[in-house]
Amino acid sequence: MKENSIPAKDVVRRFHIPYHTLNYYTTMGLLPIEGKDGHRRLYNEKETKRRLEVIARLTNEGYPLHLIRKKLA
Repeated sequence: MKENSIPAKDVVRRFHIPYHTLNYYTTMGLLPIEGKDGHRRLYNEKETKRRLEVIARLTNEGYPLHLIRKKLA
């Protein structure tokens, strides 16, 4: 496991998002997976925090997720 990597269950706990939301954001390409440790998905903690903040801000401004994905790309 890389130094800044956290598993999906820790993303859910630290950033207070439902597990199904994390899965959806990952599937849509909003949150990239940094790697895997067995069957566990690993995310870069700093990048995940940054992206979740952007997603929350733009969602509150009324942007749909498909446009947010383009902004994050």
